[in-house]
Amino acid sequence: MFKEIAELINKNQEFILTSHVNPDGDSIGSEIALYIYLKKQGKHARIINFSETPANFTFLDKDNIIEQFDETKHKDAIEKADVIFILDTNEYERVRTMAPHIKASKAKKVVIDHHLGFSDNGFDYYISDTDSPATGEIIYRFLKNSGSDAIDKDIAIALYTAIMTDTGSFRFDRTDSETHNITAELLKFGADPFEIYSEVYNKATIGRLHLLGRFLNNIQLVQGNSIVYSTVSQKDFAETQTDEYAIDGFSSHLMSLETVKLGIVITEAKRGVKISFRSKGEIYCNELAKEFGGGGHQNAAGAFVLGAKVEEISKDVIEKAKNYIK
Repeated sequence: MFKEIAELINKNQEFILTSHVNPDGDSIGSEIALYIYLKKQGKHARIINFSETPANFTFLDKDNIIEQFDETKHKDAIEKADVIFILDTNEYERVRTMAPHIKASKAKKVVIDHHLGFSDNGFDYYISDTDSPATGEIIYRFLKNSGSDAIDKDIAIALYTAIMTDTGSFRFDRTDSETHNITAELLKFGADPFEIYSEVYNKATIGRLHLLGRFLNNIQLVQGNSIVYSTVSQKDFAETQTDEYAIDGFSSHLMSLETVKLGIVITEAKRGVKISFRSKGEIYCNELAKEFGGGGHQNAAGAFVLGAKVEEISKDVIEKAKNYIK
């Protein structure tokens, strides 16, 4: 499929890149890397995301390339594009209100993703590699296949960020020797592990630390201490002067408990409730996420329930979660 996508790039000029709602390091890094490559090929490209870029990933976008979707401003560009790349997600629902315009576009739709549950309905080309720990790793292989000079320092930084964040700093199950070989290559191109890690993880505000304190104080253990969950409210965000992006990484604190097999973060958002699932071993939290309209990986998944209330959804989530613990 790399050859077909390379030909598609060669034959077209107008490109749109996008990714899922609430983008993470893998989605932002993959977008930036592919964008830089397209520009080097003399193509006209734009990155348009439904959500704003989290503050800890803005270092990848020093020139403010990424645009936040505005229907009035972007509708025509999307519908007139030659090619639309949808990265790090395999569902139209995950790009929210951009979806109908992408579907209506004359553009060829290309998915590059590594999540489970892929269906090719509505896409013209796709690379779905569920063995890859990050979409950034797939982008790396595509660029290496495109030529020895395809990767430069900026692309290397973007791809290292993508892979580092989606592997949990190289500690998740699907991190293998190929992943380490790839990141070693990215270091040769100029990616600096210390600087990238510091940009992503070492720029917390005092408000985020206060939010973490509230989050930890709300922890509840159930099902013989095998399930742990915590909630974060809009009041918590307001009183700590933070936002929903500040909870990134909080789930790792839940999973550090020895007895826990399934960890759940339940966040009150402005338009509903965001649910993040993490699990250990053979517990398929992506299947649990599907029960709430979400998806993801076996051991890391998420969902967003529009219009839901934290108190009501929490009870339903925990009751359903118990079915996944044998």
